[in-house]
Amino acid sequence: MRDTDDSTIGTPTRRDALKYGGALVTSSALAGCSELVGQSSNGDGQSDGAYSVTMAPMGEVSFDSPPESIFTRLTHHAGMAFALGRGDDVNAMHAPEYYDQLWNQFTERLPGVTLDWTGLYSSWDPSKEKLYDLDSDVHLADPASVQALDSKSASDVEEIRDTIAPWFGNKFSDRHDEPPAEWADRYEYYTLWEMFEKVAQVFREEERYEALAEIHANLLETIEEKLPPERERPTAVLAGMSDIDSIYAYTLDTPGFLTAHVRPLSPVGALSDTISSGDAVDMEVLLEADPDVLFSLGGLHPETDMAGIRSSLRDHAAGQKLSAVRNERVYPQGARYQGPILNLFQLEMTAKQLYPDVFGEWPTYTEGPYPAIPDDEQLFDRQRVAEIITGDR
Repeated sequence: MRDTDDSTIGTPTRRDALKYGGALVTSSALAGCSELVGQSSNGDGQSDGAYSVTMAPMGEVSFDSPPESIFTRLTHHAGMAFALGRGDDVNAMHAPEYYDQLWNQFTERLPGVTLDWTGLYSSWDPSKEKLYDLDSDVHLADPASVQALDSKSASDVEEIRDTIAPWFGNKFSDRHDEPPAEWADRYEYYTLWEMFEKVAQVFREEERYEALAEIHANLLETIEEKLPPERERPTAVLAGMSDIDSIYAYTLDTPGFLTAHVRPLSPVGALSDTISSGDAVDMEVLLEADPDVLFSLGGLHPETDMAGIRSSLRDHAAGQKLSAVRNERVYPQGARYQGPILNLFQLEMTAKQLYPDVFGEWPTYTEGPYPAIPDDEQLFDRQRVAEIITGDR
């Protein structure tokens, strides 16, 4: 156990300075802004000295320098570290083998960008002992969601914060779920990119964030300018299709970052109001909805058999009657817990899948990495994104 006595005499260690809630910063930080204390320029546009970043539900979190080793729990936070050029500093994440393969389906299209998350600690329900062993400089994870685990108490969460490193994350913005009651009065919901901005402030990577945010804003502007009127928009369903006899269906208009790649494109949700997002449905329910477009969640993962899913639907007595099946509009998707880079790709992908006449055809996909889109049909600049991630901007 580390000595947390604030009266210890001597120069503070790097870890001593990574504390929660303003131990080093006495002034109150404005929500969403970095408040620098005792700062001095280091000559490259960055500032030395203590600073703090504020995000719900943690409140104000103080740092003396950008964290180096990074614990993550869910992949939207791991994806943010990756976007900031810190993917190799992630030491834990949920299902690392699965998501390493999925993320690398997209990095294939980013020149000079590599990523290897294989062998990391799988951190869905991290043990306290392992958190001590990892000795991370920051926990990019929502303390409210960690406390919601049966294995963690409020005192466990506080102990990890005070003796190892701060928590900094937000999970329940995924679909605006209710946090545990004891966190409700301090909780706020953020978009994916609002959260990314705050994470960028933690790592003093505001310039990287701003460069990527500009690309994102331009992409959204392109979509908005070209989006067909509502009467011309297809109906759609997003579903987990690994077992077509028990399909997990997700509504498209649910608030939160899980649908951040679909909502801007405004397809018409085909599911009835009696279906809640994430419900298991059978083929008869899907046929009643009869979407024009059927999105297969995780269909871009190399272990997903998209050709097999399409074949199973065609062979199913009810499935073969679906408009999406008859018109060959069953498309793969990536991940809902997406970071900013996957969000760019998935916005482009979904735009082409929904509106091929407007944004260009989406190639028929069966396997392999994210398809090679002709330069003149790409909705964002891959080279520019790669240069921002690698720091060659």
